[in-house]
Amino acid sequence: MTDQAVDTDGVRLSEDPEQHRFLGRHRELKELRADIERAGLDTLSGRKAPRARVLLIAGRPGSGRTALAEELAAQVADAYPDGVLRARLSEPDGTRVPVGRLARELLTELDRPTPPGAGEDDLTEALRTALADRRVLLLLDDAADAEQVDALLPDAPDCLAVVVAQGPLTGIADVRPCTLGGLDTKSAVELLSRHTGSVRITVDPRAAEQLVEVCQAQPAALTLAGGWLAARPQAAVADLAKHVHAEGDEGTPLSRVFRLVHASLPSPAARMLRLLSLAPAGLVDPHTASALAGCSVHGARTTLDDFVALGVLRAAGSPLPAYEVPGCLHAQLAALAKRHERPAELQLARARMLERTVRLLQSCRAVTETDSPQAREKLLAMPRAVRFPHPRAAADWLRARRPALLASARLAVADGELDTLARRLMSQLVRAMVAHFGTQAAAPDLYGIHRLVLDVAERRELPREKAAALLNLADLDARTGRTAEALARYRAALDAGREANDPYATARAMESVGGAHLELGDYDRAADWFGRALAQRLARDERADAARLYGRVATAHTYAGRYGEALRGWRAAVAGYRKTGDVAAHARALSELARVQEYAGRPEESLRTCQEAVEWARRAEDVRLQAALHLRLADTLDRLGDPTAAGLQRSTADRMLREDPAEACEIRSASSED
Repeated sequence: MTDQAVDTDGVRLSEDPEQHRFLGRHRELKELRADIERAGLDTLSGRKAPRARVLLIAGRPGSGRTALAEELAAQVADAYPDGVLRARLSEPDGTRVPVGRLARELLTELDRPTPPGAGEDDLTEALRTALADRRVLLLLDDAADAEQVDALLPDAPDCLAVVVAQGPLTGIADVRPCTLGGLDTKSAVELLSRHTGSVRITVDPRAAEQLVEVCQAQPAALTLAGGWLAARPQAAVADLAKHVHAEGDEGTPLSRVFRLVHASLPSPAARMLRLLSLAPAGLVDPHTASALAGCSVHGARTTLDDFVALGVLRAAGSPLPAYEVPGCLHAQLAALAKRHERPAELQLARARMLERTVRLLQSCRAVTETDSPQAREKLLAMPRAVRFPHPRAAADWLRARRPALLASARLAVADGELDTLARRLMSQLVRAMVAHFGTQAAAPDLYGIHRLVLDVAERRELPREKAAALLNLADLDARTGRTAEALARYRAALDAGREANDPYATARAMESVGGAHLELGDYDRAADWFGRALAQRLARDERADAARLYGRVATAHTYAGRYGEALRGWRAAVAGYRKTGDVAAHARALSELARVQEYAGRPEESLRTCQEAVEWARRAEDVRLQAALHLRLADTLDRLGDPTAAGLQRSTADRMLREDPAEACEIRSASSED
C-alpha cells in the first residue's frame, strides 16, 4: 500500500438512527429524573440550596454508565438553556486529571479567558464565577474522587452536575448513587441483534439469552460479542456462548470476550490493537496507528475502521479521521501489550509515534511559510504522507489533535526515556501553535509546554534549555500581570544562563529583570539592570541591542524624574540607531528625546527635536508616529504662545488620521496624557 497525504476528509459514520437508539435503563432514568426534583437537605431545613444538584451514576467500566449519563443529559437538556459542558476526570490509564486543567478546559468551552499559568484556586474560582448566572448541565465522566468533583461544582442551584464514577463519592453531601448492573434481557438481546442481524437471534433465542447470561448483560461485553459475530456471518450465537464459557471464570465477562476478539485477529492487526494502548489520551488517528505499528497510513486507517466494526474502537466526533480507545478496554490493551511485546519493542513504537508527530508538526508549521523559497523547498522535500494541502487544513488538524498532542508531550516527559524526542516534540508544538493561533491565543497551552520543557531540562541538567524555558514562562507571567513571579523566574533564568555560559540568555535575562523592576516601580533597580545588560551588549559589539537598552535606561531615569540622565540615555540611543541605519527606531528615539526635553522644561529644544523626529518618521513611512508628533508639536507651540502654528499642526495630524478614526482617538488620548 502507498501512503496517502494527511487526510482531511470526514469519517463516515452510520446514519441509521436505530443503531444509536438508547436501550433499556428505563428504571434508572426514571429514578435519576425524579432525583433532580427531589427536595434536598437544605430545602427541607428551609434554606436555599447553595450549590448545583449532583446526580451520581456508579458502575464498573463497560457497564454503560457514560451512555446512561449522555442519555439523561439529552432528555433534560431543554431545562438547561446554557448548554451541556463535558469533562473527563481521569486519563484512560486511570490517572487523575488535575483540577486546574479541567477548570481551564471548561472555561475555554465557555469562551472565558484563562490566564496562562493561573493556579488551580484561581481557575476554579473563575469557573464558579462564569457559571454563577447560567443554567448549565455539567457531565463529569470517570471521576476519580469526591475532591475532584467538589472543586468543579458551581455555586448555582439552577445548574445540574451528572457525575460518572466507579463507586460512591464520599464527601459530597446529599448524593444518592444510581448503581448500574447489567441490562435487562430484552435490551441485551436487542443490543446483540444490532450487530448480528435479527435472523441468528430468531433461530436460536435460547443461545442469545445464554450469551447474554455469560456476558452478565454488560453492554461493553455484548458489543464486543456482537462485533465478533458480525465478522463471522456463518458462526452461530451458540458457538460464541460456548467459547466465552470455555474461558472460565478468570477476569470479568468483558475481559473474557475481549481475549477472544484479540485471539481471532490476524497477527498484524492484533499487534496494532495492542500498541494502541500507547496512544496519548486514548486518541488515535491513522498516522498514530501507522507509526506505532510500522505500516502505511492507508493500511492503518483500514484496520482502524475494522476495529470500529468489531467494537474495540470508537469513531470520535471529529471532522478528521479520528478514533478513541474505549476507557473500559485500555487496561486490557495495556496488559496484552505487556504480555506480548518486549519492553524494547514498546519503546521503539513510542519513539516512532513521537518522531511521526514531530514531522507532522514541522509540516504543519512549514505550510504557513510558503512566502519563503527555502520553506517551500523544505516542505516539498517532506514525504507526501505528512504534507498538508494548505494552511487551513493544517490548522484544522492542529485544532482537532490538540488534546492528543498535549497528552503526547506530557507522556513523553513522564516516560523519561525519550527526552531528546520529547524536547523536539515540544519545540515543534510551540512553533506550530504560534504560527496558526498566535502567541496570545495559544498562551495557556504554551505555558504548560514550557513547564514540561523545564522539567526535562532540570532532570537532564541542561542549563541552556532551563534558561530558555524559564525565560518563556516568565514572559507569559509578565504579560498576565504576575510581575513578581516573572521577576523570580527571570533571576533563575539568569543563573541558568550564566551556568551555561550563554551570553544571549544572560543578556536577555538581565534586561527582563530590569523590565520587571520597572513594572514594579523600582526605577533605580530597573536602571541598574538595564545598565548591566547594556554593558554586555557593548562588550559584544551588538549595536542594535545596545541602542535599545540605552532607551530602556533612559525610560527608567525618566520615571524616576532624573531628566538629565534620561536625556543622555536617549541621545545615546539616537546615535546608536543612526549608526545601525534603523530609520523607524531613530524616529521613535527622537520622539522620546523630545518628550523628556519637554518634561525637563526645555520647550524650544523639544520643538526642534520633535521637528527632526517628524522628518525621520516621514522617511520611515510611519504615519501613526508622524501624526502623534504633529499633535505633540501643537501642544508645545501652545505652551510657547503660538496658537496659529499649533492649529496648523493639529490640522496636519487630523488629515493623516482621517482614514482611521479609532487610531486617531487613541493617539489623541495618548497625547492628552502626555
